[in-house]
Amino acid sequence: MISHPVLDRLAGAGVRMGLGRMRDFLAFCGHPERAGRVFHVGGTNGKGSTCHMLDSMLREHGRTVGTHTSPHLEAVNERIILNGEPIADEALTALIERADALRLAWAAEALPPGEEWPLTYFEFTVACAFLAFAEAGVQDMVMEVGMGGRLDATNVVAPEATAIVTVGLDHCAELGNDHASIAGEKAGIIKPGVPVVVGPLPAEALQVIRSVAAERNAPLHVWGTDFDAFGDSNGFRYAGRRTHDGLRLGLLGDHQVVNAAVALRMLEVANVELTPEAIALGLERATNPGRLEWLRPNLLIDGAHNPAGAIPLASYLSRLPWDRRRTLLLGSGVDKDVRGVATTLAPVVNRIYTTAGSHPRARTPFEVARECEGLTVPVTPAGGLAEALAACLDSDDLVIAAGSLYLIGELRSLLRRQGR
Repeated sequence: MISHPVLDRLAGAGVRMGLGRMRDFLAFCGHPERAGRVFHVGGTNGKGSTCHMLDSMLREHGRTVGTHTSPHLEAVNERIILNGEPIADEALTALIERADALRLAWAAEALPPGEEWPLTYFEFTVACAFLAFAEAGVQDMVMEVGMGGRLDATNVVAPEATAIVTVGLDHCAELGNDHASIAGEKAGIIKPGVPVVVGPLPAEALQVIRSVAAERNAPLHVWGTDFDAFGDSNGFRYAGRRTHDGLRLGLLGDHQVVNAAVALRMLEVANVELTPEAIALGLERATNPGRLEWLRPNLLIDGAHNPAGAIPLASYLSRLPWDRRRTLLLGSGVDKDVRGVATTLAPVVNRIYTTAGSHPRARTPFEVARECEGLTVPVTPAGGLAEALAACLDSDDLVIAAGSLYLIGELRSLLRRQGR
């Protein structure tokens, strides 16, 4: 886990949508984004898990794989995964310094005087991932879209297959306030002639994606029509070009069956034939920290930060024995629909404690509590994360922490430091 002055300086740069900067910088670097076969995965929820399952199946087949996901939970190393392992501190430090030297050389050659920092934090870390993957000589790159798709920094790739796993209402200020508008942004990753796989989508979102795919002559593969899966995470059958029976998932939650099916269809449409053993072991061994993850027998964490993401968590909790009081530890960023998350989870908990991590865009515990007024369960502002977590864990409750990926990452780090 490293902190580097370059990343610290970029951390406050904010979001600047657009692809021109990335394309120009990567061209200056010799196009590392072209170093391997690419699978490009977008969607509101589920895209990270889909990426991890693709990564795991490819590695079980003996492929060398580089995977980029975001945001990270505890350390930026998590954004650059080489053959199943986050990049090591020493290697990441050298990578950042090499990328920054390239950035300075590019700025001196191609940019107006004084324009020293044309790249955002996200653009710089994505560029670092491409450079790391090219240097490692990976055969496959699995790239998760950061936000939207059309103007996302990852959308510089020439993929073998793309996917839009889900479309929900999130990042509305940047992407639009309805499913159709958001689908239009996510459909920006669809490339001419490149197959695109979609999970179960709202009708208006699917209509937009169908239109874009037809316009770009991109073969469209739709969940429930062109491929499907039947069963749950403990045992399911995939039905696509081939049928695979008796598959099991290492990731918890029956919603992961859809994500697994999307990953499998992406491999099929890219004409990647894996052994049945690689498929089975890859799905069973795939992990995605912070998503339905048990840290202790009485502590379940999940990065559900929008209402659509809270539905699988609520479904999972509804299937657990209700043998003790349940406390939801809830924190959220200022741009998230925290009331929607709380409303979805209230029926499966007994009470809600609100909290806040240290992220600058976190709502205060009192602000979260105000958003939750009028729910059917009591809501109590419980202070900062360390204080709130201690209060929860000192009880005999089942504690469920949710509402923000940043909060989940900070919670994991806090428990590690405490040795709990």
